[in-house]
Amino acid sequence: MADEWDVAEGAVEEPKRRVLLYSDHAQTREAVLLGAGTRVAKDLPPIEWVEVATHAMVISRVEKEHFDLLVLDGEAGKAGGMGLCRQLKDEIFRCPPVLVLVARREDLWLASWSDADAVLARPLDPLELQETIARMLRVPVEGGR
Repeated sequence: MADEWDVAEGAVEEPKRRVLLYSDHAQTREAVLLGAGTRVAKDLPPIEWVEVATHAMVISRVEKEHFDLLVLDGEAGKAGGMGLCRQLKDEIFRCPPVLVLVARREDLWLASWSDADAVLARPLDPLELQETIARMLRVPVEGGR
C-alpha cells in the first residue's frame, strides 16, 4: 500500500484533480493560475489545469473528457462564461461544478442567472480563489464520467 513517502519519492503517481480554465484573455488565465497554484489545499491532490480560449473548445473538451471543476471567465469576448455556464448546465449530463469570474462585485447578482455553483469578482484575491476552488473540489460530483 502506497503512503505519503512513496508519493514524495515519486514511486507512485499522486492522483490529480482536472480543472478546465476558460478565458480568451491570457492575463486572466495567468491571474487564476498564479492565484490558485497547483495545490489549493493540503488535503486535496494537485490540480492539472487545462487552459482553453474558445467557447467551442470548452464544449468539445467537456463533452469528451472528465473534469472535476470548470472555471469560466464571465467577461470573455464572443461567448462569456455566464452564458456558457448556463449552456453547459442545460446540455451536459452531470455537468461538473462551475466557478464563474465576473468583472465587478456589482455583477454577482447577474451571475446567478448562469446557474454557476460559485462566483468570484475581480480583482481576484488569491486566498479567496484557493478557498473557493478547494470547497468546490471537496464536493463529490454525482456519478462522475
